[in-house]
Amino acid sequence: MPFLLERGIKVRSLWLAAVLALLVPAAWTQRNDDRRDSWQRPQEVMDALALREGSAVADVGAGDGYFTRHLSKRVGESGAVFAVDVDSGALRRLQRLAENEKLVNVRVVEGQTGNPQLPENSLDGVLVVNAYHEFREFDAMMRHFFAALKPGGRLAIIDAVGNEDQARDRLMDGHRIAEKMVRDDAERAGFRFREKLSDIQRGGRRSTWFFLLFEKPADPAQN
Repeated sequence: MPFLLERGIKVRSLWLAAVLALLVPAAWTQRNDDRRDSWQRPQEVMDALALREGSAVADVGAGDGYFTRHLSKRVGESGAVFAVDVDSGALRRLQRLAENEKLVNVRVVEGQTGNPQLPENSLDGVLVVNAYHEFREFDAMMRHFFAALKPGGRLAIIDAVGNEDQARDRLMDGHRIAEKMVRDDAERAGFRFREKLSDIQRGGRRSTWFFLLFEKPADPAQN
C-alpha cells in the first residue's frame, strides 16, 4: 500500500508538472513580451520596414521568437514570416511557438553561417536584431539578403553599439558591432542607406542598440 500511495503521488506530480509546462510558459512569455515591448519598440520597427497585411518578411536570428510573433500578427494569414536561425535549440523553440500559438504564416528555416536560406526576390523586408555581430560570413549574408528582397524591399539591422576603432573580431567577442561596419557591408552588397532611426535603449541593462534601415534600389542604376 505505501508503494502504491507513493506511486500515485508521483503520477499526480508528473501530471501537474505537464499541465504547468503547458500553461506557465505562455503566460510568462506574454508578460516578458509586454516588458520588452516598452523598450524594443516592435511597432516602430515594423513600421520602418513598411510591413502590412500580406507582406513577406524574414526574422534572421529569430532566437526565442519575440519578433517572429509580432511580425506574424502584422502580416496576417495572407503574409509570410521566415523565422531563421542556425541554432538547433532555437529552431525547436520557434517550431513550438508556431504550433502552440497557431502562427500559420510562420515558416521555420534552418539557416547556414553564410546563407539564411531565403527565397530570392520574394521578401518585402528582412529584420536582424542583436544577431548581425555574430556573422562571420557577413558579406555572403548581405548578398543573400539583397537577393531575397524584392526591389524596394527594406533591411533593418538593430545591434549593440560598438567602437569602430576596434577590430571586428574583438567587437564580436564583446557581442557588438560598429555602425560603420554594417553600413559598409550593406553598401558593398548593393543596398542603399535609407536612414538611422532613434537608438534603442535596452531596458535595465544600460545597453544601447543602433537601428539602421537600408533599401534595395527599385532600379539598380539608382544605387
